[in-house]
Amino acid sequence: MTRRLAAIMFTDIAGYTAMAQADEAGALALVKEQERLIRRLLAVHQGRKVKSTGDGFLLEFENALDAVECAAELQRQIHERNASEGAQPLRIRVGIHLGDVQRQGTDIYGDAVNIASRIEPLAEVGGVCLSEPVFVQVRNKVPYRLENVGRRTLKGVQEPMEIYRVVLPWLVPALPQSVTSIPRIAILPLANISPDPNDEYLADGLTEELISVLSQNPGLRMISHTSVNQYKHATKPVAQIGAELGVDSVLEGSVRRSGDQLRISVQLIDTRTDEHRWAQTYDRKLENVFAIQADVAEQTARALRIELLKPVADRLKARSMVNPESYLAYLKGRNMLLSRSEGNLRGAKEQFERAIELDPSNSGAYSGLSDAIRLLGYYQYETAEAFEQRKLLAERALGLDSSIAEAHASLGDVRRSETDFAGAEEEFRVAVSINPSYSTAHHWYGLLLMDLGRTEEALKEFTLAIEANPLAPISIYMRAQLLLCLGRDSEAERDVARLAEIEPDSRMYHWACQCRDEAKRDTTGILRELDWELRSNPDQLTRLHDEVQRFLLTGERDKALITLEKIKEISCGPGPKAKSLAVLSAYAGNLDDCFHWIDELIRLHSLELLIWRLQPWFANVRADPRYGALLKRLRAE
Repeated sequence: MTRRLAAIMFTDIAGYTAMAQADEAGALALVKEQERLIRRLLAVHQGRKVKSTGDGFLLEFENALDAVECAAELQRQIHERNASEGAQPLRIRVGIHLGDVQRQGTDIYGDAVNIASRIEPLAEVGGVCLSEPVFVQVRNKVPYRLENVGRRTLKGVQEPMEIYRVVLPWLVPALPQSVTSIPRIAILPLANISPDPNDEYLADGLTEELISVLSQNPGLRMISHTSVNQYKHATKPVAQIGAELGVDSVLEGSVRRSGDQLRISVQLIDTRTDEHRWAQTYDRKLENVFAIQADVAEQTARALRIELLKPVADRLKARSMVNPESYLAYLKGRNMLLSRSEGNLRGAKEQFERAIELDPSNSGAYSGLSDAIRLLGYYQYETAEAFEQRKLLAERALGLDSSIAEAHASLGDVRRSETDFAGAEEEFRVAVSINPSYSTAHHWYGLLLMDLGRTEEALKEFTLAIEANPLAPISIYMRAQLLLCLGRDSEAERDVARLAEIEPDSRMYHWACQCRDEAKRDTTGILRELDWELRSNPDQLTRLHDEVQRFLLTGERDKALITLEKIKEISCGPGPKAKSLAVLSAYAGNLDDCFHWIDELIRLHSLELLIWRLQPWFANVRADPRYGALLKRLRAE
């Protein structure tokens, strides 16, 4: 066994596991293509393939400069390949370290290999990360800026290491650019260590409650439950979680319940140094859970050297003791609401109803029930009765406790549906002032601002929504759509690529691709995305809608009009049907029908003004005098 100094590179395909589950043959083809590109570059840059690591490769170079130049060129070629029409995206990360290795046969071992493997996950998708020894060797020798991303604690490495990234001109950021400099924190799912495994919902519910409580501190930015939930059973090091979520600290802990007694243990950890900022164990009765949450908020703020503003502290301490059974039903409902399946949404609705029955003063339960009805309406097509019900519930929640951000956001969404844009904006502003990290409020506020044509403000709200929930695709999709409407295609492409990493075979990603192709007038690309959706077995309305659009694109207008008539005959929610008919009438150039269905959408509280206001392919609608009259009528000029 011989020792030598070498530059070690690891590559890895982002989102490969989900990709392989959706299309194993396609995923394997990407691995082979990655190998083909690497093999060609190794001959130029004096490198050697050591072995495959499944969806990536371990490579060895004689010096750091060759390794970095090879990595940058590899990412450049992949970027150009991905931009070509019809190519299935290939997106990889690269990590490089310089150090001693031991050679045994064709394989290599040693700390340098382990360190390089730990650096690779810290790279952005499409990017390259380097250790400090590599940075020292190549600075001022490569035509790219090298940016320090801070000290990172790597698994199996005793001391934290300075990590650098190669700023490639086409680089796709892994996380959105922050619009604030406020410290960011993630509360990892609390572990359930109760004797009864069925108490899992309690740990999940308390996790979300703590997120909500700490979010009320304007000196912090919290990551939403949706994004942290993926780490529930993960064994990733804190440094990696911090890099993936873009946070400075994480709060982790456990919950144990015995009857009406709770033991909650929590600890705050710095993601850069892996040091504990503080830790505490609480033994309390369940009815005193609000006091625990208030103390955790105060201790966290103190540890981060942030002032917990007096109004926030007073509001947290003023909350009265809860009916334990009502609170448990509320937590069950909030936990079930995280899933979008019909069964879980209906189950959440039942739990909130039970919480209200047990304690009619439980304001959070009214807000939760309003949200459950909204989501059921979104997925199952909301009725007029359901619309009025969720409006009354949001108002009831605020009547009991006006400090609930969720209820203000729910009422703001109702006001937007009523085209009361001024009233909606007032509610959204209150919601984000109470809870600056409430992703849904920022997202809904962004939609309202798009309705009003205030695009730069809308972009800011979507970015804040993404910061709070970086792994939920809806806000990324909407920001990409808005950027495309504004002609900022390169920025939109970054969000499309982010969706490819998060959900490479989801409808959200393919919708974003279709928006991109429509903005480019790429008929081939649009048809490809329509074909994908038709293969994914959509509901009857979506299938007929896609068929009409396809016929219009291929010049088969007669078939399109016949299929359009079929939509009018099917049984489905009136709102989605009216929206489909309005959009397709505009595509077909029948503006009389289009404005008829827009009026119907207003009557049904289902109008999304933003699509008519901003999307380039509805220029014919905006050129019609009836459009200007519509804006005046809605007070949205």
